[in-house]
Amino acid sequence: MQKQKLYIIKIGGNVINSEEKLKRFLHSFSSIQEKKILIHGGGKIVDELSKKMGVKQEMVNGRRITDAQTLELTTMVYAGLLNKNIVALLQANGTNAIGLSGTDGNCITTKKRKDDEIDFGFVGDIMAESVNTSFFSVLMNAGIVPVVCSITHDGNGQLLNTNADTLSSALAAAFAREYEVQLNYCFEKNGVLLNPEDNDSMIDFISSEEYKSLLANKIVSEGMIPKLDNAFAAIKNGVETVVIGHADELLNAINKKQNAGTYLIA
Repeated sequence: MQKQKLYIIKIGGNVINSEEKLKRFLHSFSSIQEKKILIHGGGKIVDELSKKMGVKQEMVNGRRITDAQTLELTTMVYAGLLNKNIVALLQANGTNAIGLSGTDGNCITTKKRKDDEIDFGFVGDIMAESVNTSFFSVLMNAGIVPVVCSITHDGNGQLLNTNADTLSSALAAAFAREYEVQLNYCFEKNGVLLNPEDNDSMIDFISSEEYKSLLANKIVSEGMIPKLDNAFAAIKNGVETVVIGHADELLNAINKKQNAGTYLIA
């Protein structure tokens, strides 16, 4: 019996900071007829707000150090302002959506990261049993589209900030047993680029071995590293298709059943 298609789509980068780009993206997202889950970050908005409030931000290998003040900011932005704005725009496009953090419906639990070298603060790491797939299935089977931010919890009352790319990979892997999952990382670039300054230098396909070479030659760096790490983790855990690409082009390709962006292969 053929599995149903499920699109798990993560939106981030400059698209989420632009009202015009975000509206266009959500209009295209609403046109996808198959089951779908939207996951969003919003780091740049937190960066801007933290500057205004004088809260220093620190990143290590593309990952945010989350102290108590930063956790408050990320929760307000991710689970509040940004999440509800996205849901409101989806409703305006005729998509019945519900905004979620990991606490809602106990849908995503994580554990506080322990690292011998770096104190990441209130950062949550995904566990094998993190995703409550039955909760998401109830919503999707009722025709409701989950919109998930990257705030999770540890089950003991503590909120945690979880990398949205990691969260997307974990959700995709959790549903891979039940659905034919396509995981899409959408942002403002055409895909993974040989030259970050040249949007026409996109790599069409990257295997796990080629990724090692790209890392060794420092062709990919900073925020692209966790994205690619998570993309290959999803493939390793049974996700059929993982694509990284431009928000508009990827969604248009999905709606037209065409290809766009960089495809990751085992």
